[in-house]
Amino acid sequence: MNKVILADNQAIFRAGTAKILAMEDDFRIIAQCGDAERLHQTVETFRGAVFLFASTLKLNLPLFLERVRAHGSRAIAIVENTETTPPFIAAGAHGALHRCVSGPALIECVRRVNRGEQGIQGTVPGLLPHEDDLVGARVRDRLTPKEMKIVALIVQGCKNKEIAMRLTTTEQVIKNYLRSIYDKTGVSDRLELALFTIHHRILAEAAAAAGDVIMQAN
Repeated sequence: MNKVILADNQAIFRAGTAKILAMEDDFRIIAQCGDAERLHQTVETFRGAVFLFASTLKLNLPLFLERVRAHGSRAIAIVENTETTPPFIAAGAHGALHRCVSGPALIECVRRVNRGEQGIQGTVPGLLPHEDDLVGARVRDRLTPKEMKIVALIVQGCKNKEIAMRLTTTEQVIKNYLRSIYDKTGVSDRLELALFTIHHRILAEAAAAAGDVIMQAN
């Protein structure tokens, strides 16, 4: 049994990762952490686990990875789509993946690392930054600026009430927008929408830009 601990300050991504891993019989998620402090406590509590930790936690990597090894565990970094994986491997991580990693690739990486091997997702030689994301580009172009702001807030884990407050409208209006967004993206709920966005780089970058606009307005 592969014991897995998820550590990410993006709750929606934790939920999506947990959903993917829970479909496999040989995985058991034994803990989830939303911040660095909780993660360090978890390292001391559990031994022999695989830690999936996000680069956005801004950990002291050498210290964290030393403690992970001391407790017989292993660690895989989940890095942002704009980051590269080699620095995390050089620091001592047993594996490194981008947020846009597919479900099967994520599962295979965790299995490899649990077997004592190294799991790395690198860039494809000769691939232009967005050459492989035609789907993300099409969806981005179909969404209105208002819809893109809603997508940005969904990815951040906001509920309808909070989205309505941030965009100075009503929950019913947000629900109406979400139905349109689901139709345009081909997903059925907010979790699928968040994962779809994260896994398509062009769409993720557009959502991040829309999120910045919201932050500046507030």
